[in-house]
Amino acid sequence: MKILLINTPRSPENRILKFAPEAAKPFIHKRLIGPPLGLMTIAASVKDHDVLLFDTKGEFDLTPEPPALESVVTRLVHDFRPDVIGSTAITSELYYAFEIFAIAKKLDPGIVTVLGGLHPTLLPYDCFHPSVDVVCPGQSPHVFRDVVRTVEAKTSLEAIPGILLNNGKALKRTAGNPRVWDAANADYLELDREPLKRWINTYKVGGSPFPSTYVFTSLGCPYKCTFCSIWPQFKGKYYQRSIESLITELHSMPDYPVVRFADANTVVDLGFMNDLFGRILEEGISKTFIMDIRADVAAQYPGIIQKMAKGGLKVVICGFESYRDEELKKYRKSSPASDIAKAIKVFHENDIMIRGNYVIPNDYSEDDFKALEEYSSGNPVVYAGYTILTPMPGTVYYKQVRQLVTDHDYRKYNFFNSVMKTTLPYEKFHERVGSLWLIKMGKDVI
Repeated sequence: MKILLINTPRSPENRILKFAPEAAKPFIHKRLIGPPLGLMTIAASVKDHDVLLFDTKGEFDLTPEPPALESVVTRLVHDFRPDVIGSTAITSELYYAFEIFAIAKKLDPGIVTVLGGLHPTLLPYDCFHPSVDVVCPGQSPHVFRDVVRTVEAKTSLEAIPGILLNNGKALKRTAGNPRVWDAANADYLELDREPLKRWINTYKVGGSPFPSTYVFTSLGCPYKCTFCSIWPQFKGKYYQRSIESLITELHSMPDYPVVRFADANTVVDLGFMNDLFGRILEEGISKTFIMDIRADVAAQYPGIIQKMAKGGLKVVICGFESYRDEELKKYRKSSPASDIAKAIKVFHENDIMIRGNYVIPNDYSEDDFKALEEYSSGNPVVYAGYTILTPMPGTVYYKQVRQLVTDHDYRKYNFFNSVMKTTLPYEKFHERVGSLWLIKMGKDVI
């Protein structure tokens, strides 16, 4: 079987950038950078077949004048002639998955299209579209493999439990539930980064001359922040990978000196991280590590931060979210604002560059913006990032405010656009968010 896996393009919708002062525009982050970890895992699940993995994000980054999506997909289908096309989608990229499948179906109606990822997991019935044949929610590399085998055998997909099939009028879920897939341990799949070599030079961030790649040490999150879609994706469960598999993976990728841990929160199990970085030091693994760490973790456990710094931790992304305790409580952040200053001190003492990220509610007034500017400018943080508090479909926050949502264009659900009525005039609100980037003059997102 020939299987084509296509990573969707990024959504270009960015009202912060559009309305920001000209002086701020060079500093506002515009893109997330890195190889498609989800599709790499899917590729590993069907490695016995003829698999082509194509990264449109990397392809479009290769040149300042990228090709049109239609021409890219047309060429891939014409040259490779796939039997199955698969893709994954976050909310802001869902329509692009539809577009990819529609182009392919126009060229060859016999191609079977399969969609998975975050949005199809949280809102699978949202994925009904004439071009989508199969939706696979959840951690489903094994389910995708079953789909491929079934297509190859020319038997009914109805026999595969827990998938959604397009019957022409709606998506209908098949009977039963797929077996539980332990992606972090028993069912962990070793990834092959070689097929991504074409785009390796596009996987560079923050002015680094070296390419970076994603590695996950855990899946899910034990915290329950209202705006986050990660813990609902895993139904509140948290899965830790084994140290041996991580050490093996880190040894296996000499082409990537920079490793971005793709965890919601990298430091949850202190004992695990202590042992992992102990092994990294023992094995002489020399990497620059980037990870997300909560402010309260750094504030309460400076010892583990010190050890990770010795093992290569150089950059931390820290979700400050807000400097106001009342806002943090509303978000169920479970970390007081006072921890921010403590965390900054710990990171700086260990020569770790910190990027502090804030989320801006749509009801911020001019006084709120001025107060945040005063607070942020007083923090000794190298970089700071500012995004809009967006009610992502499938989150607690979305359920709380969905009656207030005024813009249902999913391409705008990427934290760069307000999709609810703003207290300030719409353009002015985005301009003020953009102007915040002038405080620290932060660079592209890491």
